[in-house]
Parts: sequence; structure tokens; C-alpha cells
Amino acid sequence: MVFDGVDLQIPDFISYTIGIIVYFIGMHLNHRVRLLQEYNIPEPVTGGLLAALVVFGLHSFLQVDITFDLESRDMLLIYFFTSIGLNARMSDLIAGGRPLGTLLGLTMVFILIQSAVGIGGATLLGLPVPAGVLVGTASLIGGHGTAIAWAPEIAAEHGIANALEIGVASATLGLVIASLIGGPIAKYLLGRYALSGPPDDEPIVGISHENESTERINHVSIMSVLLTLHVSIIIGYVANQAIAEAGLRLPLFVTCLLTAILLSNTVPVFFPRMRWPARTRALAVVSDFSLGIFLAMSLMSMQLWTIAGLAGPLLLILALHTLAALVFVLFLVFPLMGRDYQAAVLSAGFGGIALGATPTAIANMTAVTKTHGPAPMAFIIVPLVSAFFVDIANAIVIQTALNL
Repeated sequence: MVFDGVDLQIPDFISYTIGIIVYFIGMHLNHRVRLLQEYNIPEPVTGGLLAALVVFGLHSFLQVDITFDLESRDMLLIYFFTSIGLNARMSDLIAGGRPLGTLLGLTMVFILIQSAVGIGGATLLGLPVPAGVLVGTASLIGGHGTAIAWAPEIAAEHGIANALEIGVASATLGLVIASLIGGPIAKYLLGRYALSGPPDDEPIVGISHENESTERINHVSIMSVLLTLHVSIIIGYVANQAIAEAGLRLPLFVTCLLTAILLSNTVPVFFPRMRWPARTRALAVVSDFSLGIFLAMSLMSMQLWTIAGLAGPLLLILALHTLAALVFVLFLVFPLMGRDYQAAVLSAGFGGIALGATPTAIANMTAVTKTHGPAPMAFIIVPLVSAFFVDIANAIVIQTALNL
């Protein structure tokens, strides 16, 4: 049976519901297939990629195109980063000062390397230099948003008519690769250097696999977490508007993250009797749920057929990018970040930053810490670097490369 030209638009609420189903499918598969958990593949990645393949099959064999409304997904991202901020302790922030600077420097260097690899790969394949910029930092470390933002300019000023398709396809495939390499990177480093996390602490994102079935959380604790998150988000939104009026544009989740950090390190001091939800099991559940469904919805909505027509040159260039990212992580990020357990978790996260996006980096690190123990510093400095500094530096590098 063929449904010629059928285009199904899935409303937001149903997309949200499907995202939850996809997450549970991924969780079931990870529990059944030991290899997936052993290599720290996040549950939403497993389910999301499977769902994307189903959508691809419907497109290829039945000519049915499915498009998901993802408005709820974006709110889940705000929830997640706000919960990260609520979990931040001042001691972690102080300890993260030097590592934050080191990771920032490494990221700046990698942006230059990724730009060079993209341009070099395009040149070797006889493609125009702007195409190399697009299949480089604009779509990989920049993600879908940066690729979509720069594609019209590249198309108009450099004569690449399908710039948007190239950018989106590169960002999509990069997201898939980033979701799959972080866990194996951590597994290799943990095994190679006999590293392990603190045995007595719970991860600050999610609940450890050992305690998934024994954690007890009541409705009051969940409601308290949601109220605290909402208050933090409202203040973060107001702060974001004020910053925008001052001439500086930041993603909303960055201001919510910073607001939550500020609140979590001041409110308990001034109101010691107040029950603050930082580092609680309830907050871990909400955080894990938000990130998991966000990533499941992101991956299940990928239109993999957009990659098919660009598969040859695109895959070759992305193979070069993947190799560059692996070498950079193993021989620079891990040693310079300290060669310890935190460094191994950061390395898994950097794999997500290098080829995917901030949520991918966090999901990679979450999968590792749920099995091996917490790495609080990693969850503070990775979002700050990848969500704030990267966009500014990347814009400068992209514009410079296009001008040359």
C-alpha cells in the first residue's frame, strides 16, 4: 500500500506523548541489550534513533512524511538546565574555575581545528569553501540553530542553492554521531586508566541504575521541585529580557541556568529552614525526565531522508570530523583536564559538544554517571562553555572563514 504524498503533522501534545513512549522503548532496549548499557548509550538515543528509522521507513516505502510539533520539547530544555543550576554548589563552582578556563581554551582550539577540517575536506572533494564552513563549525559544534541561521547568507552570497539542506543534514548526522561516541569514549578511558567515580554519592542528574527501582519520592517533593523550577525560570526569563534590551542576546536556558545557580547558593543561606530541592531525588527525576524526553523528541523527529541525497561527500567530511574529534578528546581533552574520573566524564561530554549539541553532551555524561558515579563539576562547566562561549567564538570563526 502506498500513500502518495501524505504529510502527517503531529500536534505538540501527541508529539510529547510519543516522545515518552520512545524514551521507554529505549530504556527497555538498553536493559535487554547489555552492550548498549555497557557502552553508556543513553536510553533516549536508543529509542530516538529507532523511531527516526521507522519514520524514515514510512517515508521511503509508503511515501508518508511525518512532521512533529516540538514546542514542548523546547520547554523541557529549559527545565533541564534550570535543574542543573539548582544542583550547583558554590564549592563546585570554585573548583570549576581553572577547569572551566582550560575547557574553554580547548574548545576555542577545537573550533579552529573543526573549521580547518571542514574547509580542507571540501577542498579535497572539489567543493566550494563555504560548503566546508557549513559542514564544519556552523552545523557541528554550532548545531541546527547555527546552521539554519547561516544557511541563507551562504546561499545568497556564495551561490550554494541547497545550503540549508546541507547544513541541516550535517547537523542531523553530527547529532547522531555525537550521541553514539560519548559513551564508548568514557568506557575506553575508564577501562584504560582504571578510573571510577565516588562510590557514596548519587549523580546530580538522574538516578543511578542500581537505585532506579528503590527510590521513593512523594507528590509533595515533586510539586516542590516544579514550583522552584518555575520561579527560577520566571526570574531567568525576566533577566533574559533585560539582557536582550541591553544589546546582548543569550539563549533563555543560559539565563535560567545562571539564575538557578544564584538562587541555590543564596536562598538556603538566608532561609536555612526552607526545604530547598537541590540534590534531591525528586529533582533528579524531573531533570532526568526532561533531558530524556527532550533528546528522544529531538532524535525521533530527524528527517533522515534529507541526508540521503548528500550522503557521499557529506559522509566523507563527517568521517574526517569524527576522527579529528576522537583524537582531540583522547590526546588533549582528557590529559589536560586531569586524567581522572571527572576528565573521563568531561571527555564523553566533549564528544557531544564537538559533533552535536549541549543536550547531547549532557546526555552522554548522564549515561556515564548513572552507572559509574557523579561528576558535578562536569555538569557545571560543560553547559557554560558549550551554551555561551561557543556561540560567540563560532560566529567570529564562521564570518572570518567566509570572508577569506
